[in-house]
Amino acid sequence: MRPSRRVLLGAAGIALAQLAGLVPAPARAEAPTEIRLDWATYNPVGLLLKEKGFLEEALKPRGIKVRWVQSLGSNKALEFLNAGAIDFGSAAGAAALVARINGNPIKAVYAFSRPEWTALVTRKDTGIARPADLKGRRVAVTRGTDPHIFLIRALQGAGLTEKDAKLVLLQHPDGRTALERGDVDAWAGLDPMMAAAEIEGGAVLFHRDAAANTWGLLDVREAFAKENPELVRVVIAAYEQARAYALANPQALAAALVAATKLPEPVIARQLERTDITQPAIGPAQADSIKAAGLALQQAGVIAAGTDVAAAVDGLLDPSFNPAPAR
Repeated sequence: MRPSRRVLLGAAGIALAQLAGLVPAPARAEAPTEIRLDWATYNPVGLLLKEKGFLEEALKPRGIKVRWVQSLGSNKALEFLNAGAIDFGSAAGAAALVARINGNPIKAVYAFSRPEWTALVTRKDTGIARPADLKGRRVAVTRGTDPHIFLIRALQGAGLTEKDAKLVLLQHPDGRTALERGDVDAWAGLDPMMAAAEIEGGAVLFHRDAAANTWGLLDVREAFAKENPELVRVVIAAYEQARAYALANPQALAAALVAATKLPEPVIARQLERTDITQPAIGPAQADSIKAAGLALQQAGVIAAGTDVAAAVDGLLDPSFNPAPAR
């Protein structure tokens, strides 16, 4: 049946009235009343952002509150994102790639650091001097993190796999403790705990490769970004405010880390020596680094052979929220 002329005229009238603002348009999804972000000692800029309250200040006129949740590693941040417990989380690029391939619907929208935050660590008395020496040895590692991926790639370079070592699955702080107690022979470390083990405990970083450390990325739930693109921009603008403050006031960045970690200033200074916060935009540098890690993981059997790694990297990285270049 055709709609009557009266129905058509009525519908047209309502549409015109909505355009004129006389009749409310159909309700859209309500803006969130709270934004949830993680904070982590491996994300110094985010930590300073939390301390300074820049995001709270930016969102106050909108009536939106901010809730901070601590992440102890990329694995935890990605778990929280996948569960919808947070909206933004700090994770290493390669860890985020593996998570997305495994079905975690996230987008990487900001690079909070280009770090050398992981290396393979041992005690002076173990006789371990290279990745090949890990065969048959107990190695502490946090699965699903950049240190874990770094370990896999280091073993792969020595002609070994994870199965050739005895992996002991622990969160990063517990990995340091296990190494110092002698419960394990080596540890896939993460700063600042790694810097503390190095300076306070005399631990040895026996395998380093800055290029194999994938970027520190701020990830957002894909659904949140689609529904609230303007709020994503507000969060990134606040991150940029914190990053600019950190570059202008490096002592404030160090003080924020000291306060959060309860670690001595020399330890934090060592962490910051290997943390570059000058390149926040998502682009080819991150893509190349993460793709290289992804292909290595695919060769090691961690990522399925049929996975299109390059396409997965493209699906993860979203440069549309990049901050404007500094003038």
